[in-house]
Amino acid sequence: MRNAEIETRRQAAMSRGVGVMTQIYVDRAENAEIWDKEGNRYIDFAAGIAVVNTGHRHPKVIAAVKDQIDHFTHTCHQVVPYENYVRLAERLAAIAPIKGDKKAIFVTTGAEAVENAVKIARAATGRQAVIAFSGAFHGRTFMGMALTGKVVPYKVGFGAMPNDVFHVPFPVPLHGVSVEQSLETLNYLFKADVDPKRVAAIILEPVQGEGGFYEAPREFFKALRAICDEHGILLIADEVQTGFARTGKMFAMEHHDVQPDLMTMAKALAGGFPLAAVVGRAEVMDAPAPGGLGGTYGGSPMGIAAAHAVLDVIEEEGLCDRANRLGSRLKQHLESLRPDVPEIADIRGPGFMNAVEFKDAKTGKPSAEFTNRVRTEALKRGLILLTCGVYGNVIRFLSPITIQDEVFTEALAKLDDSIRAARTA
Repeated sequence: MRNAEIETRRQAAMSRGVGVMTQIYVDRAENAEIWDKEGNRYIDFAAGIAVVNTGHRHPKVIAAVKDQIDHFTHTCHQVVPYENYVRLAERLAAIAPIKGDKKAIFVTTGAEAVENAVKIARAATGRQAVIAFSGAFHGRTFMGMALTGKVVPYKVGFGAMPNDVFHVPFPVPLHGVSVEQSLETLNYLFKADVDPKRVAAIILEPVQGEGGFYEAPREFFKALRAICDEHGILLIADEVQTGFARTGKMFAMEHHDVQPDLMTMAKALAGGFPLAAVVGRAEVMDAPAPGGLGGTYGGSPMGIAAAHAVLDVIEEEGLCDRANRLGSRLKQHLESLRPDVPEIADIRGPGFMNAVEFKDAKTGKPSAEFTNRVRTEALKRGLILLTCGVYGNVIRFLSPITIQDEVFTEALAKLDDSIRAARTA
């Protein structure tokens, strides 16, 4: 079966609102490699958007899910609960970088985790307003869209967003926004638009995902923590894309000397199976009344089983250390290209959550065109890359952390060729 044939069927059968970045249709995948329906091989530097940090079909994850299927597939934890759900809540509470007693809930998607974190924050504080940041991505549900700091394609055409959501510029010095300016805008927001005593939570990604892989400066997080403490506001860390060894630590918040009140988790939590979580301070998590949280598929038995295996693999295979080694090698390789590639504006990212940002070599302005040429050239060579950023000018690197050394070396060569080819395309 040809990719083009399936693509024709997709266009006829599916809403165009579901954007698709490639027209290659997967047949099978293993660790960091994908084979399509035509037998073509690709190196996967997307990992399902940071989902398979432990690689496609990690043997321990697959074994855990198969064992779970042999026992039961669904009861709804709210009807007939199961022990491994409770045990996973205990494990996440034990490793979440939050002081004191912690509790957790499980849902299905990152957007659901964000929605529930906001619900919990509102219930705990008795307040309504939530502050997010420009460039942020928090999901495609209505509250997720409202919190997301990018209009196209996430908000356009969907009408009014939920109210009492406010945005502040995220500090990105490369684009002229300093930490001081961001904090000044937040202070002005408190004077002009919303009383801080009405704000339930401030939510942000420790490293912005869709926004461009910009890391929140440490002094910024410290200042936000102080502001939250002063006004009784809860701090929510959205770790949906940053969690589970991606940044060289289990969670990106471990890079900072401040702690959130609530954390959202999803993506890599269950190694490719749908599962998401909210973890937070016990007294905050207990604010909603019984029945206020949950969902029919929340805490899927297969997802729970997979997540236990993922946590084991991260520890047993030392994936936090490996993420740091791979990321360092990738950034060094990109730095070596700078003399020959004046389009490189920046190379960044903690651990193996890395990005290269491109500009027009003549004007210095962000170049989505050049960035897309790099992505297209890479796909021709069998390397799957993702773009991101408010300006669409960032390539983000999200290979499985378990990628074999020889495959990683091959991928770097393909990346090198792709960037150089983009300069002459």
